[in-house]
Amino acid sequence: MLKEINAVLAGFGGQGILFMGKMMAYSGLIDNRELSWLPSYGPEMRGGTCNCSVCLSDEPVCSPLVTAPNVLVAMNRPSYDKFVNTLVPGGILIYDSSLIDVEVERKDIEVYAVPATQLADEKGYKGMANIILLGKLLKVTEFTTMDTMKKTIEKVVPARKQHLIPKNVEAVELGYNA
Repeated sequence: MLKEINAVLAGFGGQGILFMGKMMAYSGLIDNRELSWLPSYGPEMRGGTCNCSVCLSDEPVCSPLVTAPNVLVAMNRPSYDKFVNTLVPGGILIYDSSLIDVEVERKDIEVYAVPATQLADEKGYKGMANIILLGKLLKVTEFTTMDTMKKTIEKVVPARKQHLIPKNVEAVELGYNA
């Protein structure tokens, strides 16, 4: 388990990057941890670049801005290219290998390639590649428990999409076991 997470989650607008970050942050609330969640949009909004910084710690978070992450989740090639070299040595990279075709050159980080978009399409979880990657992040970093993640999903999924709670749980579990 990582005692302190300073994560950058990045991709295109519309991929659920900010929602993924919100879920991480909300799990920290449930776990009574110190946290910050800082979204950042590109000028184009949907379809443009988007990222967020999430800090989870047992100590007070001094700055919500993450410039040297120990965790990077990348959902597209521009985000991978922009942030991969900001990862600290020993950091964790999780990326959607369905959308990012790259040979990771860094040998000083842990790398997890997850074909999240392909898995989402095959399993009927359209638009949930982000949740699959969140499941892998949960497995690798243990930033919270699966029980807390299920409670988080129940709280964070909007009322008009409550029927998707079971699919979100299944998508997290799929990523966790990927």
